[in-house]
Amino acid sequence: MRSLSILAAIALAAPAAAQVPCGGDFAAFRDTMEAEAVSRGADPALARSFFAGTRQNQDVLAADRRQGVFTLPFTDFARRLISQNRVDRGQAMSREYDATFERIQAEFGVPRGVLLAFWAFETDYGAVQGDFNTVDALMTLAHDCRRPDLFRPQVFAALELAAMGDLDPRATTGAWAGEIGQVQMLPRDILENGIDGDGDGHVRLKTSAPDALMSGGSMLSALGWRPNEPWLQEVVVPANMDWSRAHLENRHSPAEWAAMGVAPRSGAWAAELPSSLVLPQGKDGPAFVGYPNFDVFFEWNQSFTYVLTAAYFATRLEGAPVFAPGNPSPALSDAEMRSLQTRLNAMGHDVGEIDGILGAGTRSAVRAEQARLGLPADGWPTRDLLARL
Repeated sequence: MRSLSILAAIALAAPAAAQVPCGGDFAAFRDTMEAEAVSRGADPALARSFFAGTRQNQDVLAADRRQGVFTLPFTDFARRLISQNRVDRGQAMSREYDATFERIQAEFGVPRGVLLAFWAFETDYGAVQGDFNTVDALMTLAHDCRRPDLFRPQVFAALELAAMGDLDPRATTGAWAGEIGQVQMLPRDILENGIDGDGDGHVRLKTSAPDALMSGGSMLSALGWRPNEPWLQEVVVPANMDWSRAHLENRHSPAEWAAMGVAPRSGAWAAELPSSLVLPQGKDGPAFVGYPNFDVFFEWNQSFTYVLTAAYFATRLEGAPVFAPGNPSPALSDAEMRSLQTRLNAMGHDVGEIDGILGAGTRSAVRAEQARLGLPADGWPTRDLLARL
């Protein structure tokens, strides 16, 4: 793992008082960011060439506002992302980079299935890495007032990568949100967790699979991955259980779940560890338990549907069977979900942004209203619930 330079250390720990305001004229914002970089210790000539010509990209802003795929229910989302071709390619990549995966397992305790799942979903095993100019994307999102505090430090981290010769400000491309490489890491994460996996003296996440995979393993370790422990297991649940127990904050041991009638769908419990019951589409849909490592997936991505699909695909690549879809109630349409969120907010719940996405806040509010109305409190919104509200 590479150590941070003085410039990177300063950039990543800058006080809030020194931060450039968001919004306003983009050219003025660019000039102020350049001046701030120099005040932090960047070489003036490097800063000038790095920021020169950076442009606001309206396509980045449009992509940031448009993430409709995450409105799909888990079963539909999983079927869209997991094809037999992706399974077969994952197995082939596992064989091709066996030595790299063995090294990751030894150093970080992260199983190959987990990294293969992220590799597949983020870039289709490196084939589709994005064609957005990375610095333009980061500058656009740092200037935008929706999440400037998330992206402003990434601009200075990208400047540090440029100083190290690992990023070309005009040529490096990636995802619309500024992630780079085969497992899509932001510049700050590359600085903190980037590893030269192929021994060429550079961390090249776009062109080197060993660099990308080793860096991904390092990042998961830094995010709290518990070595050599499971993350997700499919289970079957009884029809008469207390559905209010089905949320991520409620953890029980295998013996406690067994006493409630919950059992592994196949084989034995993966580990004697506390786990949470995960019902992505309610009591009649698929069912899983998430072990402590399941939480780490949320540090990589905040979308519940994406996280569960990635975690499940990782188990599939490790030999688990195809999940049982069950027979859940139909998902609400986007308009219905937005209507539900609006009503829940009006009733005093905090569901966050009215975006049609069944996130943690919406699930919690749905569970509370289901309990109030005497319905199974499984967190899955139905048309019956919407009608009653």
